[in-house]
Amino acid sequence: MDDFEAGEIQPHPNLQSATTCGALPFLIQRDGTWLYRGSPIRRKPMVCLFASTLRRDAQGGYRLQTPVEQGTIEVEDAPFVATELEWHGCGRGQVLSFRTNVDQVICAGPSHPIRCDWDVPCESCGTGPVPYIHVRDGDGALPVEARIARPVYYELAALAVAGHHRGVPCLGVWSQNVFFPLSAMPAEGCS
Repeated sequence: MDDFEAGEIQPHPNLQSATTCGALPFLIQRDGTWLYRGSPIRRKPMVCLFASTLRRDAQGGYRLQTPVEQGTIEVEDAPFVATELEWHGCGRGQVLSFRTNVDQVICAGPSHPIRCDWDVPCESCGTGPVPYIHVRDGDGALPVEARIARPVYYELAALAVAGHHRGVPCLGVWSQNVFFPLSAMPAEGCS
């Protein structure tokens, strides 16, 4: 019985022969701007093409990978930004759909959770918790994510309802029958 029949997954043969180029002169800034050698890439189709080759390794680093070559790149925060929100339905059945700066649409739910350090007190985090949405899996436990832009976060806050997460009262949103905590409930007597 060969390896395939034994259930062992084999990587695509072209990916095994990809030339490793080391560090590539790309930087993705916190606001989602892609830079090449310090200059912004202004053609959105080029950014979308590069974004389609983006991978995250098991240690959390990022790389661009094609069947021919691969190389590491620098990312200041998350490689994508969720810039728009649409929702339909209400309550547990509500569906939240996000559009990223590379025009990918992601529906929050079991496969695409919203992550937010909601239990960090606002005094400790400056502008409040920063939420992220899972775009796709990485090579390890860390996914490729999109940071939810502040205006979109305010739209989420308008949809927030009271709930509990791990026994702690919080405000959060529902999408596809999953509750995503966004912030801790304000303490009694605080305004």
